[in-house]
Amino acid sequence: MSAQPFGLTHLGSDGSANMVDVGGKEETTRTAVAQGSVAMQPETLAMIVEGNAKKGDVIGTARLAGIMAAKRTHELIPLCHPLLLTKVSVDIEPDESLPGLRVTALARVTGRTGVEMEALTAASVACLTIYDMAKAVDRGMVISGIRLTAKTGGKSGDYSVSG
Repeated sequence: MSAQPFGLTHLGSDGSANMVDVGGKEETTRTAVAQGSVAMQPETLAMIVEGNAKKGDVIGTARLAGIMAAKRTHELIPLCHPLLLTKVSVDIEPDESLPGLRVTALARVTGRTGVEMEALTAASVACLTIYDMAKAVDRGMVISGIRLTAKTGGKSGDYSVSG
């Protein structure tokens, strides 16, 4: 079955969704980095940084949730391959200029397919967890900027954005 135009490898010529066959691809080390942010009231940020949230350690819990989410990406995104991730990290830093928290997630694998979706899932779920744990005091928080910021490895080569 041939792929659709424009490189949409998950679609067959009849428009049906298919998991891409990566069996013939070379194994390489592949890394992806994704970012996101949660903007909030300054008082909410202070509460989180000081560790005074009623639900507990917001940053630690969000970090763990992001790591767990990366490991389960194939269960959430229908055509993603299950991967034997070799590293997942989620860094969460306060940013007074938002004010809020900035999330950076990294995923790495030695395999036949990339880890962009795992990094994006980790960043997204970490942001969602921050919202969940602080929503009782600030329902106006805004999750934004979820995006891939870098990738290495694979046939398509390296990619990075600044900012």
